[in-house]
Amino acid sequence: MSIRFTAKARRGMVAWALAAGLAVGVTGCGGSGGDDAKKPHSSSSASRASGAGPSAQEGQSDQPLAEVRGSDGLLLQIISAQRDSGGFVTVNGTMKNDGSQTVVIPSALSGNETEIIKNGRSLGGATLVDPQGKKRYYVLRDTEGRPLTTTGFSTLKAGDTLAVFMQFPAPPANTSEVEFQLPTFTSASIKISG
Repeated sequence: MSIRFTAKARRGMVAWALAAGLAVGVTGCGGSGGDDAKKPHSSSSASRASGAGPSAQEGQSDQPLAEVRGSDGLLLQIISAQRDSGGFVTVNGTMKNDGSQTVVIPSALSGNETEIIKNGRSLGGATLVDPQGKKRYYVLRDTEGRPLTTTGFSTLKAGDTLAVFMQFPAPPANTSEVEFQLPTFTSASIKISG
């Protein structure tokens, strides 16, 4: 599937889900959970340069905005955080298994909301925190509760990478820096472009 088709399909899905997602995506500063048990799933593992989401590298510099480390050697490089005219921010990155063994992706990454968890493994637990506006922005979802993020992965072999994306409601236009948080990972400050 081409990058252009993936981007168009993603934009179409976002436009459809934006109204519903904004209604539930923005809430006051609440806890982000993450106490889910680490239960292995037997679904297929991710492969090098997997096409599970839109390309994280198109038109971006070689230097990531941030690197955050998780458990068992997982590393997430955040490549871009792009503000789009539709009122959302798309965060693109690459998840890598820096360890020497296959890693089961922690279920905590999906967050603790039942509606998101029932749709399988995802990065639905990710949030952007606007310290200036004192708000937390959750991953958008469609009307059926599916998170607008990379989904359908459960393991990552040693040395493998997975292109990932997450979409959030956009903070106010004057907010250019937010804190990226993902359960079980360190947090990092990232700049929003666009």
